[in-house]
Amino acid sequence: MDRDVLKQVIGDQREYRLPKTCFDRVQSIVIQDFVKDPNVLIVSGIRRSGKSTIQRMLQKILPESDYYFNFDDERLIRFSVEDFQTLLEVFIELFGKQSTFYFDEIQNVEGWERFVRRLYEKGSKIFITGSNAKLLSKELGTHLTGRYIQFEVYPLSFKEIIMHEYPKVLDKKAISTTDIGMVLHYFASYLKFGGIPEYYKFRKAEYLKDLYDGILYRDIVARYNVTHEKSLRELGNYFASNIGKEFSYLKLAKVVGLNTSHTVAKYCSYLEECYLCFFLNRYSHSLKNQMRYNKKCYMIDLALIHTIGFRVSGDKGRLLENIVFLHLKMKGEEIYFHKDRNECDFIIRKSNKIVHAIQVTTSLSIEKVRKREIEGLIEAMEAYNLNEGYILTENESETIEIGKLRVTVLPIWKWLLDLT
Repeated sequence: MDRDVLKQVIGDQREYRLPKTCFDRVQSIVIQDFVKDPNVLIVSGIRRSGKSTIQRMLQKILPESDYYFNFDDERLIRFSVEDFQTLLEVFIELFGKQSTFYFDEIQNVEGWERFVRRLYEKGSKIFITGSNAKLLSKELGTHLTGRYIQFEVYPLSFKEIIMHEYPKVLDKKAISTTDIGMVLHYFASYLKFGGIPEYYKFRKAEYLKDLYDGILYRDIVARYNVTHEKSLRELGNYFASNIGKEFSYLKLAKVVGLNTSHTVAKYCSYLEECYLCFFLNRYSHSLKNQMRYNKKCYMIDLALIHTIGFRVSGDKGRLLENIVFLHLKMKGEEIYFHKDRNECDFIIRKSNKIVHAIQVTTSLSIEKVRKREIEGLIEAMEAYNLNEGYILTENESETIEIGKLRVTVLPIWKWLLDLT
């Protein structure tokens, strides 16, 4: 790689300035607690979720900040593992000797983990961001086992939006009518505009289309040599249009025009590795049954669902489900859905035991909906020996006692903000 090209890339990337208005990120605070840890710190997540901003903020608080390099640059298309040595020499030439490195999207370079290990073994501190979960974990697991800590960054949560837009409500012991109205205002905005930071601020549809194309073509088609590009796009459109609905690989293959269910499963794994989609298993004590059962899909962001899906805006219940799923996912929960005679949207497992059951619906005001939601939750509670379960609604509260079982009905916004 030409040294002058590397110097120009470094110079251009140093002109970056943090946005004037930055969102406070919960994960940023957690990561800062590990800056003195000797392990390699990995920050992964979907493109434009705020990973690079978190990394840039780390640069501002640490004494060494010059060795930064973003590999997601078209001038680096031919950068290979042999060029890392040249990059290191250029860093030393420009800034003198330092031992703290910041690498963005380093997984674009095959064999990168060997270079990182060499830096690590010399005592360097290394911060890495990446938008592919599998590539990072596979390569680090092979060459840096026990030498790294990985954090996942998601788009803005509803709580992070409230922290930015209306923080005073989080500290109040008693919430006023005005407070509730303001929170509902921002919740309606979140339901429509999601949490991708730049889109939330500027709300340009082209931004999301560019993001989606970048995931499909740069992160999947180019990386995995996918030949059925049209089917891959249709698969993404299908999932965005059918949030929270069961599907099988076999039936889906016919819908999107692929030859085999194996190809569908492979494409689904690519979508999940890039953090665009998440696939939820029906719970069973048998792993074999879990693999055999139908799955459900939820997506990384509500605005992306609106952009690439069809007819989803009228199905608010599914969108609310997606919000609850993302909240549980951000908390690192192990999530399944329950299905027998009835169905429960989410059950949470900890230490090989189901510990929570949650239903999600817009309202319990319609009797048949009320009956269905309560029966599904009670079935799950009895199946897993739970005394309490939750039904999350748009804006309803009550407590339902059925024998010794207790069902707590809460507005989703209260649950998301820990105001219960």
